[in-house]
Amino acid sequence: MRALGIEGAWLLEPAVFPDERGSFHEWYRGEEFRAATGQELPLAQANSSLSRRGVLRGVHFADVPPGQAKYVTCARGAVLDVVVDLRVGSPGFGRWEAVRLDDVTHRALYLAEGLGHAFLALADDTVVVYLCSTGYAPEREHGVHPLDPELGIAWPADVPPVLSPKDDAAPSLAQARASGLLPSYDACRARYRELRGVTGRR
Repeated sequence: MRALGIEGAWLLEPAVFPDERGSFHEWYRGEEFRAATGQELPLAQANSSLSRRGVLRGVHFADVPPGQAKYVTCARGAVLDVVVDLRVGSPGFGRWEAVRLDDVTHRALYLAEGLGHAFLALADDTVVVYLCSTGYAPEREHGVHPLDPELGIAWPADVPPVLSPKDDAAPSLAQARASGLLPSYDACRARYRELRGVTGRR
């Protein structure tokens, strides 16, 4: 796993072994994850979504603590997957980074608590699966509008976005910050230290 430009985000680029039957790859390895992040991967829930081309989900995040970390891969099709730093006080606040996840490279993305997550399906019948560190709790889960000009995410111009009513009604980054909805960088850092303390690493 290699760290991305946003603190708390890592990308796994696994070796894929094709043969006449299909292919095999390891999309999660505990030892490699611990070496990169300094902690175990808490697992409370596993989700799967099916999307047609153009479906845009996010930008989603959860209250910290406890937050919700995600480990994401694309089992079928392709997505442009985006990480957004929503942690107020972070040196990278408001920055985003995009990676392509698909069923050819089988890359996987880990996002720590406090980071925003969104993806755009680039093909019909795209399946995204993700592991979550905490279970679904609607009262703790929020969104920022993925088309907010202040965020300026460079979604592909040739793929018209399709948003759910909930995501389309999400506040802008400025509105979310002004209302106190966004997690603080200090709270996120404290949460990371807590999780790393479980493995004895600081």
